[in-house]
Amino acid sequence: MPSDTSRRRVLGAGAAALAWAGMRGAGAAPVFAWAQATPDTAGVSPDLATRLDQGVKSGEFANLHSVFVARRGQKLFERYFEGSDERWGTSLGRVAFDASTLHDVRSVSKSVVGLLYGVALAEGKVPALDTPLLDAFPAYADLAGDERRRSIRISHALTMTMGLEWNEDLPYNDPRNSEIAMERSKDRYRYVLERPIVAAPGERWRYCGGATAILGHLIAKGAGVPLLDYAREKLFTPMGIDQVEWTPGFNGEAAAASGLRMRAPDLARIGQLLLQGGEWNGRPLVSKEWVAQSLAPRVPAFEGLHYGYHWYAAQQKQGGPVHMAIGLGGQRLIVVPAQELVYVIFMGNYTRADQLKPLFAVQKLLHVAVR
Repeated sequence: MPSDTSRRRVLGAGAAALAWAGMRGAGAAPVFAWAQATPDTAGVSPDLATRLDQGVKSGEFANLHSVFVARRGQKLFERYFEGSDERWGTSLGRVAFDASTLHDVRSVSKSVVGLLYGVALAEGKVPALDTPLLDAFPAYADLAGDERRRSIRISHALTMTMGLEWNEDLPYNDPRNSEIAMERSKDRYRYVLERPIVAAPGERWRYCGGATAILGHLIAKGAGVPLLDYAREKLFTPMGIDQVEWTPGFNGEAAAASGLRMRAPDLARIGQLLLQGGEWNGRPLVSKEWVAQSLAPRVPAFEGLHYGYHWYAAQQKQGGPVHMAIGLGGQRLIVVPAQELVYVIFMGNYTRADQLKPLFAVQKLLHVAVR
């Protein structure tokens, strides 16, 4: 189960301020290894590791697990620590992290689902963006009788602007939390689609794990395989990512919105894939057009952030774009095109009320240390 901290509180407040500004099968691609950049050519303070160590020891960077930084397609810096962790709400105790350790990425999962929808769309396996969402769920004919509900399109799920009532502001141990209620319902997808209408589709953004659940289901249904299998075939295996998990929800299907588990260097590859316009080793895994559409800021989201197709968009103080995938507990994938920079942060502060404070402290240090 996801943790009981209010997602809006820990993701929303001042998010842009520190945006940085911040199973191998037959024929699988060779296991990828980041080439090591040298500090003098890549530009990183020589005391970064020491300062991270000091911050962890002092508690300033509370429960920091991993930091991975890449620039111009090369590994610039990585550091791993020991701390308490969990797998989708189940305690794992204290874990000594390294480059091979899988970690919950929580709602960073949503951004990966956004990319996968584009891949499936190009293959004709999922409905087009202007398709009424209920057309993809013919079993819910009773809901389709409402013309307002029929006006909700696939594109509205991708931008979380469906106009349906949804509340993930409550703690995740509260049964009224919409994601928890969805997981505990008899039919995950009916639960989402029958929520009361509170706004016209496209009118305003509302954080909604149910939107991602819908998209993940459509991908798996169209591909005819579980979501993780499709992700491995189309994304992970071609990139040489040979260790990944997707925790199932209560209905046995992948918890599309928050269940992905990856290693820090592997998640950084997703960021590098964006910098390369969806291409990896000369092969277009995600179309350049879909990457651009996904990253384009389409609707205001949390303070200082806009939302695209399941990706957040911010601006550096100098004016350049920053692309972000955000997960509860201190999980971040940040892409800064102007600097050809990708960085990943993993933390274990899933239930900590002030989890943004140590996260932003780490981001501030990286901002100073990486030039």
